[in-house]
Amino acid sequence: MSDTKASPQFIRKRDGRIVPFNIEKITEAIFKAARAVGGTDRGAAASIAESVVDILSLLYKGEHIPTVENVQDLVEKMLIEKGHAKVAKAYILYREQHRKIREGKSLLNEGIQLIEDYLDRSDWRVNENSNMSYSLQGLNNHIASAVTAKYWLERIYPPEIRDAHINCDLHLHDLGLLSAYCVGWDLRDLLLTGFGGVPGKVESRPAKHFRSALGQIVNFFYTLQGESAGAQAFANFDTYLAPFIRYD
Repeated sequence: MSDTKASPQFIRKRDGRIVPFNIEKITEAIFKAARAVGGTDRGAAASIAESVVDILSLLYKGEHIPTVENVQDLVEKMLIEKGHAKVAKAYILYREQHRKIREGKSLLNEGIQLIEDYLDRSDWRVNENSNMSYSLQGLNNHIASAVTAKYWLERIYPPEIRDAHINCDLHLHDLGLLSAYCVGWDLRDLLLTGFGGVPGKVESRPAKHFRSALGQIVNFFYTLQGESAGAQAFANFDTYLAPFIRYD
């Protein structure tokens, strides 16, 4: 059995707050997982909770305070070691469900804060894009960009790059679009094949006159500008269009 005097007196919550340690909360969480797979023995849940406290008493002494994650990791470990694989699985699922709930609440709060920061102009990202003015369109872009930036940092970049960006060791510009940055296109291909290539969409045959060529270029840029974060460009613009000018 656990020595109550030696058991942790406090626990650190996910938001950093330090609150009194309560073994009953551990017991209740284990028992909920057990009931999810047909278990009815609360005493067994209490016994596992006591085993967890015994280990915590050895690992965290003096000023060391365990975190919620430390405790939950130990619960999983003890459930598996004591042969309660089904309960362990249910506990892991329970833990994951609550993580998603916390993330959902956090995302909602972040969304509210994003809007307020934009309206107050207190977020430096409001002025990051010199081509976007302070407006309703700018607000919508600000919100969408923040979500996309989070995806880049959490799902695409490796942890060391993400942490370097968050800690301001370096700055990753234009994380607001899940796309390439600036793009250079082949004007010769557009002039020879025309504007098209997407099934089910309107196509234009190769231009025969200067005015038509310019129209296709405008449509090309207008269509593709939303597919990358930065500028769209053609090289050798004057060279390839010179024959049209001479012909017309």
